[in-house]
Amino acid sequence: MSITLLANLSCSSTAEENDWISLFNGKDFDDWTVKFHHHDVGDNYAETFRVVDGNLQVNYDGYQKFENRYGHLFYNQPYGSYHFSLEYRFTDQWMEDAPDYTYRNSGIMFHSQDPKTILKEQDWPISVEFQLLAGLGDGKPRPTGNMCSPGTEVIFEGKMDPRHCIDSSSDTFEWDQWVKADLIVFGDSLVIHLINGDTVLRYTHPQIGGGVANNYDTAIKEDGKMLKEGFIAIQAEGQGIEFREIKIKILE
Repeated sequence: MSITLLANLSCSSTAEENDWISLFNGKDFDDWTVKFHHHDVGDNYAETFRVVDGNLQVNYDGYQKFENRYGHLFYNQPYGSYHFSLEYRFTDQWMEDAPDYTYRNSGIMFHSQDPKTILKEQDWPISVEFQLLAGLGDGKPRPTGNMCSPGTEVIFEGKMDPRHCIDSSSDTFEWDQWVKADLIVFGDSLVIHLINGDTVLRYTHPQIGGGVANNYDTAIKEDGKMLKEGFIAIQAEGQGIEFREIKIKILE
């Protein structure tokens, strides 16, 4: 069966709706765990992650300075093979002392280490990232649904790709436009990214390796270890964003 057909089947409108499991109830995130750089596990600094009008929001109105407080909100159960789906749009908040690359930039981390194993001064979880971007208003292409690799590596087009981020083939979207993002993962074999129902990126063999993540427990970073499963997390890195329709379907 072709990869394209697999993706189409996974997104088919004929799929049973009750196969989907909602991960966010629109009221709270009691089933999730927060971890911020410089903070202990469970410290939701300045209520960065909050529920606003039924959406899960990354909000910075309680900040004076960003100070590299990269944050992640982890769902409390790890998954291996699944179809994960959500909708997102950016807000007009951006912390100006955050790095320039964080502007209209967020992400979904997956196959991540357990948040309880992330050290207080560790910046990024060892994970694979489904990167979310919006246009910068300059007319230049800026695709979303890209892959980034903090402390990980993947096989792309048949070989280990040395780039930290691999661009998808998606269109560029405005910052305040709702966009549907789908992630289809088959353990440590195949990963497919979809944007608004279109397949925009495929790669294989996610595994621990590479750089970018810093100040981690060296016992956790076993380079070459295949990533068969892990935790899913929503990112906060200085740019406001909100999410809705967060759900998952377990795959055989």
